[in-house]
Amino acid sequence: MEHNRLLIKNAKALVGTHPAGIGRVAGAAMRDLPQVANGWVMAEDGRITAVGDADSWPGINDWNGLEVIDATDRYVLPGWCDPHTHTVFAAWREGEFVDRIQGLSYQEIAAKGGGILNSAKRLRGMDEDTLFTQAKARLEGMMQQGTVAVEIKSGYGLDLESELMMLRVVKRLKEALPLQVRATLLAAHALPPEFKEDRTAYVDLIVDQLIPRVAREGLAQYVDCFCETNYFTVAEMERILQAGAAHGLPGKVHVNQFTSIGAIPAAVAHGALSVDHLEVMEPGDIQALAGTETIPTLLPSCSFFLGIPYGPARQLIEAGTAVALATDFNPGTTPGGNMNFVVSLGCIKLRMLPEEAVHAATINAAAAMDLGHELGSITPGKRASFIISKPVPSLAFLPYAFSQDHIDTVIIDGRIVRAGEALH
Repeated sequence: MEHNRLLIKNAKALVGTHPAGIGRVAGAAMRDLPQVANGWVMAEDGRITAVGDADSWPGINDWNGLEVIDATDRYVLPGWCDPHTHTVFAAWREGEFVDRIQGLSYQEIAAKGGGILNSAKRLRGMDEDTLFTQAKARLEGMMQQGTVAVEIKSGYGLDLESELMMLRVVKRLKEALPLQVRATLLAAHALPPEFKEDRTAYVDLIVDQLIPRVAREGLAQYVDCFCETNYFTVAEMERILQAGAAHGLPGKVHVNQFTSIGAIPAAVAHGALSVDHLEVMEPGDIQALAGTETIPTLLPSCSFFLGIPYGPARQLIEAGTAVALATDFNPGTTPGGNMNFVVSLGCIKLRMLPEEAVHAATINAAAAMDLGHELGSITPGKRASFIISKPVPSLAFLPYAFSQDHIDTVIIDGRIVRAGEALH
């Protein structure tokens, strides 16, 4: 790869300029978002090399091959990290959208053959190249909206070969695109029809065959389970988490979307990296997360789309946790991967301060993919992956004016993937 050098200068502010060694921000500290006014940032070969303000302008002896971006009146933020998506899928499900408008619930749609099983049926009939091409286009759109890292789950195959195919697609996406990609095995997404009368046999398939093979072939970094009433039990989730841990795959699990059934204390006890959804929470669920390394990941655009409760961000922050935000991009319950909208919902519906929402969509979201040492802040040594805003009056204006596109330029690993006016 050719040598590349980048200088961003005259920024209204560099946002999220944490010192080295900070991999997440928790509790009350989330409202303290460090910024450097009138800032500049240097990068070489995709890594941040120096950060400063106007009084510490870098001495540049060699301007040859140096890409210079003038960010006057613009904020420079760490790129968005999206730690919970289902971006690889076969087809959209807008018919269920109409069903929901007519009064059917998520559970009622699933009971009549919709939902996850609908996606699985369509995916099983699709070839790998088509699946890859469609997912690549979705990720390219997300990159244009400022996403620089993404977690992608399987879970729409629900059999050995289809789940492996999904994860092979994720691996190809990782190789084809510049953003950081993490893969999660979510075979325990729903019970496939062929195992309707023998659910233990399906969990056996996941534990005895899928997890060992996925680990051996390096197809995923995490395991997941939809631990929910009418889906998978706490005991089944624990089996999957134990098997994942035995093969070096920590848990990132779906819990408490519709009911609280004891999944959170169990997931924490098994060392889950994150617990995701959390729309229905009891006080004991929040207490179980306090003081732990497990990251609560909230998905407000799912709540927005389904009309279900929003996760209790304020209580989780008050309990001292490192709250993260994610899109949950999927065809059934969140047909969009725009992290800018998620940050706005974090403020509008979760009552997060703009500074808290930015932390939740950058450094904490990176930590929920075990990427806090690589992304999520403008820190020397980390990846040079940034969003440069259009001229805006304040940082709060970004989530406040939620329907507008505030992004001028997107940079991933020191290279421009969306070019804006600041370049001209």
